[in-house]
Amino acid sequence: MASRDQFQRFLFEHSQVRGAWVQLSDSYRQIGDQAPYPDSVRQLLGQALVASVLMSASLKFEGTLSLQAQGEGPVRTLMAECSHDRHIRGLARFDEQSIGEDGFRALLGEGRMAITITPATGKRYQGVVPRERDDLAGCLEDYFERSEQIATRLFLFADEQRAAGLMLQRLPGHTAEDDELWERVNHLARTVEPEELLTLDSETLLFRLFHEETVRVFDPEPVAFRCSCSRERTLGALEAIGKDECYQLLDERGAIEMDCQFCHTSYRFNRNDIDHLFTGHTLH
Repeated sequence: MASRDQFQRFLFEHSQVRGAWVQLSDSYRQIGDQAPYPDSVRQLLGQALVASVLMSASLKFEGTLSLQAQGEGPVRTLMAECSHDRHIRGLARFDEQSIGEDGFRALLGEGRMAITITPATGKRYQGVVPRERDDLAGCLEDYFERSEQIATRLFLFADEQRAAGLMLQRLPGHTAEDDELWERVNHLARTVEPEELLTLDSETLLFRLFHEETVRVFDPEPVAFRCSCSRERTLGALEAIGKDECYQLLDERGAIEMDCQFCHTSYRFNRNDIDHLFTGHTLH
């Protein structure tokens, strides 16, 4: 069965204006079902997942792009990640007793937000996202404007079952004609309704919004929930904790068990595993 979760690039012919569209269904539900998220937290996580997929359009290499926020409101941590091959994962940590209003600022409060790009090889890059706007889309627009010098418009929506988004960007080197086109397509995009973005396929949506423009649409790409955790990566995390701490945990518990925070896969390590990790030898 073909994936109902898809990402698609498009561009306006003979201009420096491009766009991307994404719609999530199965993967959004899989991620959302990993924890008992209140509707407001689930929808914020959905918007972050959509944003990570849209922003991954800028990846020109193998790697991942993640959006991370640490808040002082009911939502303490928000994280969404997308790889170059459109594999996504995400989570939110929250204080259920403090959940009240549904707005972006009310949920996260004050705090820090960042975009991290991690190539398979090479150095990791992290950029700080301004927190001056009242929604996630606005904060990310400010990030692109200030850090990347790329004019960007984002439309992010999520309900209990679906999440979707639309991104428009005006690239450097734009002409006066591009500026006019940019103003025109922005005006048209602002007419989109959440229900349209959440339910319509890309062809129908783009025709409804931009039928007077010449739009080139690229092949759609499937999006899927896939966690990148592994036994080897979990051992790497234990190595970072340190030898003394690991052996102390073994003495207290007999074994070390670690659960992936994204998919809840459990990894168990005995003394032989830890001996091999720190000495390269095992005892028999």
